[in-house]
Amino acid sequence: MILAAGRGERMRPLSDQAPKPLLELAGKPLIVWHVENLVRAGFCDLVINVSHLAGKIEAALGDGGRFGARIVYSREAQALEAAGGIAQALPLLGEAPFAVVNGDIYTDYDFARLAVHGTALARNENCAHLVLVDNPAHHPQGDFALDAGMVAADGARRLTFSGVAVYQPGLFQRVPRGAKAQLAPLLRQAIAERRVSGEHHAGLWFDVGTPGRLRELQQRLER
Repeated sequence: MILAAGRGERMRPLSDQAPKPLLELAGKPLIVWHVENLVRAGFCDLVINVSHLAGKIEAALGDGGRFGARIVYSREAQALEAAGGIAQALPLLGEAPFAVVNGDIYTDYDFARLAVHGTALARNENCAHLVLVDNPAHHPQGDFALDAGMVAADGARRLTFSGVAVYQPGLFQRVPRGAKAQLAPLLRQAIAERRVSGEHHAGLWFDVGTPGRLRELQQRLER
């Protein structure tokens, strides 16, 4: 699943005319980078949630055929935030663990690794696997720590949640469909129960949340 329903307030005025995932980076929309990288990694069945300027995303990607993907859309009358959007899309995602990628990030993380972690989730009692990254300048305090392959609320070295993860559907079973719900409280509860595994990705990762960060990433890729 690619999360693409957000309004992108911090990206205004660019996001007034185009949804943030359609903003171009090195000659192609940000969300196309995700679709292509996911297909390359073997993820061809994709669910994308849409709300703000939803028709533009659907027009740009269609059914995914030209990318070698099969795309279905989970439409939200108003953006339901991360957990609410995932809960709304559960009927499209099935009963097995599924991967989720935030539509407003860019990374060189190898998405093929998510299939391995999905298989592990199907065999153990964990409910999520998170990819963590070094703390960016705009989020120096980080989110979580790693402890022997498990995500901890705190630790000697805190890292930032990348927005790339694998989840068990059961993590969202108590979120009412159509309701707004944040992801962080669900994760914190599961982390307290020691049911969230994790890894540290030391490669390229950008939260493309503002026009300035978009320009910075563009310049980095050009170099």
